[in-house]
Amino acid sequence: MKTALRHFATKFAAPIAAAWMLTVGHAMAAAPLAGHQAPGYYRTYIGDYEVTVLSDGTAPRDVAKIMTPHQEVSAAVQAAHEDAEVELSINTFLINTGSKLVLVDTGAGELFGPKSGGHLVANLRAAGYQPEQIDAILLTHIHADHSGGLSIGGKRLFVNADVYVDHRDADFWLSAKEEAAHPERKTTFQQSHQTVDPYVTAGKLKTFDGATQLFPGIRSLPAYGHTPGHSAYLVESKGKRLMLWGDAIHYAEAQFADPKVSIEYDVDHDAAVATREHLLSEVAQDGDLVGGAHISFPGLGHVKTEGKGYAWVALPYQALN
Repeated sequence: MKTALRHFATKFAAPIAAAWMLTVGHAMAAAPLAGHQAPGYYRTYIGDYEVTVLSDGTAPRDVAKIMTPHQEVSAAVQAAHEDAEVELSINTFLINTGSKLVLVDTGAGELFGPKSGGHLVANLRAAGYQPEQIDAILLTHIHADHSGGLSIGGKRLFVNADVYVDHRDADFWLSAKEEAAHPERKTTFQQSHQTVDPYVTAGKLKTFDGATQLFPGIRSLPAYGHTPGHSAYLVESKGKRLMLWGDAIHYAEAQFADPKVSIEYDVDHDAAVATREHLLSEVAQDGDLVGGAHISFPGLGHVKTEGKGYAWVALPYQALN
């Protein structure tokens, strides 16, 4: 009997295994590619506040061309083994205080086209919320990838929300006089009117002046330079703090090590560098959690000093129960 089994195994096992592998291999090859990520949202807690990071997508940019010193940025790209066009995350942050839903920035909306940005509303819904539930929107500044998601086709997406921004940004980007004085930024002025004006018309745009307590546990901090009214927001609850610093950092691989690396989108280069150095020093010393608009999603982490500069320490993944 044992001899017969050995004979069967020798004669038939290999052909059966080969046929099975061929079938499995064919089935795997025939499976369609998914071609998309899971919904882009991630949650953490700051004391009693639930913070949901919502991805609006990414903005592919040749950072070595739009940032200086070009050689230094190019070397950073190569050292990180990244393609010349780096996909910069576009992160927004939803703060649920228990009584209010406060959204910080709105992504690019339709301004960057269908393949780059514009996913905020879909990810907001996937996270369990609807646009009409948002009570307030805090803009770090008025730029396409931060205020662009306010309106689509001239219609407000967040119909019940008031929009808050430092008056210096509104005074600049919504001004016909400033637009005439800065023809090199014509596109940004046009996009600002396209997406922010519907809230102005509806009486929903609220401006503040510098450091302001906007809601319990949420205050603005001047971070001027990138734009005239660029602001960070500090979220505090039960001794925990989260700094949402907008565009203090665009390309992490270069700017943490050397905060003097800057981007051509800065309205005031020197002020933007000074702001970045100040914010990095502050959060590295205080140990605040940071939310970065363009740091790889979900863009949450801490900053530590390293050598003559700084380094990013990503927040470990949290499994919420």
